[in-house]
Amino acid sequence: MALTAEEVIEIERLLAADGAEMGPFVELRRRFPQLAWVRCDASDVADQPFRQFPCFDLHLIDGSDHCVRITADPSLATGVVLARRNVGDEH
Repeated sequence: MALTAEEVIEIERLLAADGAEMGPFVELRRRFPQLAWVRCDASDVADQPFRQFPCFDLHLIDGSDHCVRITADPSLATGVVLARRNVGDEH
């Protein structure tokens, strides 16, 4: 299932909100159960993020083939990697 423009906007709103550093992962999984969600440290992902926020990098996952890959195309996204950044890290 592709990620719609409205879903991207809602995800961005949640990650940009005050207090997002408190951990929006559970809320995102609740709101978007159709997506696979992965969380990790930003240093674990070498690819450029789809979007960056003060505390998180947002990466999109394309799992439509037998191998999962990072994509920049929301229409191919079947999941999301939420990569936590340490405040002060440069990307």
